[in-house]
Amino acid sequence: MDRLPPLLIVDDDADVRHAARLALGPYVEASDAAASPDQADPLLVPGRYGCVLLDMNYVVGERSGREGMDALARIKARDPSLSVVLMTAFGRVSLAVAALKQGAHDFILKPWRNQDLLAAVRSASEATRAARAGQPLESLERDAIEQALVDSGGNIARAAARLGLSRPALYRRMARHGL
Repeated sequence: MDRLPPLLIVDDDADVRHAARLALGPYVEASDAAASPDQADPLLVPGRYGCVLLDMNYVVGERSGREGMDALARIKARDPSLSVVLMTAFGRVSLAVAALKQGAHDFILKPWRNQDLLAAVRSASEATRAARAGQPLESLERDAIEQALVDSGGNIARAAARLGLSRPALYRRMARHGL
């Protein structure tokens, strides 16, 4: 069976990040993790991940899911084709419905059953693949370059490093895309 594309896990609980990596490790090419949406932002290069697992609450005692919904909006603005699976220990039907209306692919309760988590990630990764199938590679590359430049504050060396390119290679690609 083919492995799923890379995954980003965003949760403030290190044990949850570790458990998700253990459960999904045999099925996913690679996984990155962040403790907050702010830490995840620099990792969100368009086209890099097949799916994001995103917690809903990051403030102790908070159960509204507002932080997760805000992060979902930021992720979808940055990479509209990227599927997001929201996770929470404090699930309500109204929260799940709101998340799905805002563009989440799925919603899973913690603690999860590993096969349910895998099914959600597999479905989300397939949805991302299908959404990107219609996008030309040139468009994905331009979007990734633009985002790397924004994230690095216009610093070419940092943007090149973020993209895994040399500075001259980044300059050539920027010229090709009119950036």
